[in-house]
Amino acid sequence: MSYFFVTLVVLALVVVFSTVKVVPQQNAYVVERLGKFFAVLQPGVNFIIPFVDRVAYKHSLKETALDIPEQICITRDNVQVRVDGVIFIQIIDPQKASYGISDYRFAVSQLSQTTMRSEMGKIELDKTFEERTTINQAVVASIDEAAIGWGVKVLRYEIKNITPPQTVLNAMEKQMQAEREKRAVILESEGQKQSAINVAEGQKQKVVLESEGVRLRQINEAAGQAEAIKSVADATAESIQKIALAIQTEGGASAVQLRVAEQAVAQFGNLAKATNTLILPANFGDLSSIVASAMTVVRKVE
Repeated sequence: MSYFFVTLVVLALVVVFSTVKVVPQQNAYVVERLGKFFAVLQPGVNFIIPFVDRVAYKHSLKETALDIPEQICITRDNVQVRVDGVIFIQIIDPQKASYGISDYRFAVSQLSQTTMRSEMGKIELDKTFEERTTINQAVVASIDEAAIGWGVKVLRYEIKNITPPQTVLNAMEKQMQAEREKRAVILESEGQKQSAINVAEGQKQKVVLESEGVRLRQINEAAGQAEAIKSVADATAESIQKIALAIQTEGGASAVQLRVAEQAVAQFGNLAKATNTLILPANFGDLSSIVASAMTVVRKVE
């Protein structure tokens, strides 16, 4: 009796566990009834009929990354390069993912490789590195169109590595080195050119400033000389005016006669010191007549 009871309990537990299905979040279970698709169980607690319904497929609805193996591609200019990548997919229809294709992961991987070879054959080697975004978009568009029937959505594709042959890498390295040397020579020549321009500009400014200084000096000297000449002329005019006023005073004429006589004698004395030959006027003995002649000149100036 106890054995029968235990058997019933075990059978009841099996039936309960077969009836209740708990689906985790971001998962989907595909249920078949008597071998035919019946329903897709959503996350949470679900009930099925034991021995009639069964969970045929379990799918994760999370985004999945598939590694695309490295492959050899030939570019437009007939260069072999090794390319690998990674593709991100997500199941959006569990029913199609179960019955639309036997292995959607394998199908997506193979289609990614064939599409990549096709896209790489459209561009030259020099453009492969800068055209990564365009290639990625082309692969996503091509695979996504085919994957709709598999219940799979292709989210994005990324190229991980593009590896040219070693000979091509050596040639590219030499080209880059030559380009760097070329830029260095250009920059050096530009620096020398700018330096020469700066030196010439400095010399030009120096000459201009020096000539400006000379001009200002000459102007200042001329102004100084003019001022000196004017001062001498003013002083001479003032002294003559004072002499004229002094002559007009009482005893002025006699003083002038005496001064003229002194000057005449002094000048003849200096002339005798300067040379051995001395020429005297005929009336030098008559000093009064000489003074009278000088006074005649003074009166005419008045």
